[in-house]
Order: sequence, then C-alpha cells, then structure tokens
Amino acid sequence: KKGMDQQQASSSSSEESKPTNAPHNCPGTQSEGAGTASACAGCPNQSACQSAPKGVDPDIARIAARLQNVRNIILVLSGKGGVGKSTFTSQLSFALSGVGGSEGGEGGEGDDAEMVDKEVGLLDIDICGPSIPKIMGLEGEQVHASGEGWSPLYARDNLAVMSIGFLLSHPDEAVIWRGPKKNGLIKQFLRDVDWGALDYLVIDTPPGTSDEHISVAQYLLAGDARDKVVGAVVLTTPQEVALADVRKEIGFCRKVGLPVIGVVENMSGFVCPKCKTETQIFAPTTGGAEKMCSDLQLPFLGKIPIDPALARACDEGESYLERCPQSQGAKAFAAVFD
Repeated sequence: KKGMDQQQASSSSSEESKPTNAPHNCPGTQSEGAGTASACAGCPNQSACQSAPKGVDPDIARIAARLQNVRNIILVLSGKGGVGKSTFTSQLSFALSGVGGSEGGEGGEGDDAEMVDKEVGLLDIDICGPSIPKIMGLEGEQVHASGEGWSPLYARDNLAVMSIGFLLSHPDEAVIWRGPKKNGLIKQFLRDVDWGALDYLVIDTPPGTSDEHISVAQYLLAGDARDKVVGAVVLTTPQEVALADVRKEIGFCRKVGLPVIGVVENMSGFVCPKCKTETQIFAPTTGGAEKMCSDLQLPFLGKIPIDPALARACDEGESYLERCPQSQGAKAFAAVFD
C-alpha cells in the first residue's frame, strides 16, 4: 500500500508539472526524462525541459538559506516582450525603497512613513537583454566578490541591484547562451549574492515562459523560500496581440503554483502635453487588461499612461517618481503601488 501511495503521489506530481501545451504522454517537467523521453519529440517545451533542473537539487536548500533574511519576493512577469517590465520593475524598486514613493500619490504622512527605510533588492534575470544597469544609473559598474559571496551594486543606500550586465566587459556585448548556462547563472544569483536583510526582493524577468521562468520558479518554490514569495505582478499593454501572450504567462503561473498579485496595463493611452487630447496608441480592441482580469478572475491593479519623461528618466538612470512627482504617470504608478 505504501508503494502504491508513493506511485500515486509521483503520478499526481507529474501531472501537476505538465505544461498546458504538452503532449498527452508528457513525463512532467520534474521527471528525469523531461525533455529526453520519446513523448517529448516535437514538443515546443522540449529544450526548456531538457535544460531545466530536475529532481531535488541540493542547491535549493542553499538558496533558501541565502534568502532567509528576505521577507518578501515579488516577480515581474509578462508573456510579451516590450511591454515595459524593466521600467516598471525599476520604478517599483525605487518606490519600495522610499525614493519618490508617495510624492505623486494622494496619501498622507502615514503613507510616507510606510515607504521609508525599506531595504530593497532588485535582481535582473533577463540574461540576454539586461537593461536594469542602465535604468538604475549603474551602467559600467562591476560586481565584487568576497567571502560572503557576490556583492550587489547600490543605486541608493537601501536599494541593491544585481544583473548579468555587471559581469559583461562592455554594455554592447551579446550574451549568446543556451538554457543550461542561463539556469546556472540564475541559480548563482539566488545562491551566491550577499543581499543581507531585505524587506523586498524584486525580480525582473525576460518575456516568455521558458528557461529563466522555469528555473526561478523551481528554485524559489521548491524549498523553504516558497513562503517568502508574495507572487507575480503581470504586465501587459492594452492590445490583443499582447494580451494573447499574457494569458499564457498567467497559465504558467497557475501551472507552477505562483500566485498572481495582479495585472498592470502599461502604455495605456497618451495625453498630448499641448492640447491635452488623449490618444489610445495601443487600442484595447478586446477590452484591454481590465476585461481580461474580469474574465480570468484576477485583480486589476491599474493603468499607466505613456509619458516621454519616463523614457528619458530611464535612459538617464533616474527615478521617474522623484523626477516628475506631479505627473499623471507618477500618480498612476503610485495608485498601482498602493
């Protein structure tokens, strides 16, 4: 009976780890045969499963130990590229650390007090397109190693940052890696970076539901660090082309057991600074993110408009919330963060 129970548990675990677009006989992403079994031939997830960690990884306990002093972990996700994940992640990190966090909002002194003196870490796992160093004003900086591990760079005294961009010899250097090397670096970031005590660790991710996403989900959700994962903020733009991919990302979150905090609609309208006319650059032809959230029963966190000043602030490595505190965009960010 014990053997049958174990077999049933294994079968149940395998079923839970199957991607939604996997073939009927998929062995499951946690199986030793993931990516190599005969059923995997022709599956769109084959290369990701082949390179992803399988079974009980001894480093999961080390990752949990490294993150034991991190209180909350938030991932920023989107199935679609170019929707502003890195921009949103940077402003969220600035706000959590108290940099312009409530200048554009409507809160009183109590809100200000909550935003002050939070220790924040920002981890960039977009291996092939690391834009966080530029956005955070740290481009050209290098990582230093000590007996405690890799030391992150600091955009503010209480805002630590880590990215592969700090490991490149030149900002224009291309990272041409297959899955196993990406997985290895993500594990090293989680296991070896000396974050110290953090109130929040915000993780910026690339688009899609592949290597990086599978790795970070497994490393964080498989061990004791699971209780620290608050969940994922999912970003989209209003048009259906973006929403179609974002629905896949939400499906990924549900499949791996990653809670979705809510959805943000970025680049939602543009108000002309001269005539004040609002134009929907990306028309919400199917109702936008708000309609999608209603259909999928997810929290809708709000809309953030297009603002050229936000792009300039990111290019110059400054906090948009601090630079333009009274702008409509800063107020929209504040409403989302609240």
